[in-house]
Amino acid sequence: PLFGTDPIAFAAPVDGGEPLVVDVSLSKVARGKIMAAAQKGEAIPEGWAFDKVGRPTTDAGAALAGTMAPLGDAKGTALALMVELLAAGLTGANFAYEQSSFFDDRGPPPGTGQLMIAIDPGAFGGVRALARFTEMAEAVAGSDGARVPGRRRQELRERLRRDGIPADRALIDEIQRISTG
Repeated sequence: PLFGTDPIAFAAPVDGGEPLVVDVSLSKVARGKIMAAAQKGEAIPEGWAFDKVGRPTTDAGAALAGTMAPLGDAKGTALALMVELLAAGLTGANFAYEQSSFFDDRGPPPGTGQLMIAIDPGAFGGVRALARFTEMAEAVAGSDGARVPGRRRQELRERLRRDGIPADRALIDEIQRISTG
């Protein structure tokens, strides 16, 4: 497997409101969805993942031994390459294909890297930069079919805080089984 999920996170202040937060994986789906399918013994949709030798697979177990497909085909692959070069290449960390798994105890620690870049918007546009961020967020929120990144997650967090977290009986039973050891 050449690439991992290669996540990108970005945050920008919004005057008088919650910050604009973008947190995306550059894989077509999150690894957690493949893990959930494997736990249930279900197949995954075509195009989500590759097995350990790089062949497309619908077998969740084979996908976990391999890698997720990149988001957006060639453009997504280019973005994933960019993130690998920044987060591993510049930091001296392992590239995804060199890493052991986070999800088992075989092999050495994965040796992943992270790169964080902080920019002071005030250094570029002062108070006007913050106002422009706010205008852009409001424009996106007002467009049909578009949504402000992070808004759905924020609404979900508020709903779960208010109503509680739903869990199916099988999951509750598994947690209880593990906790009683």
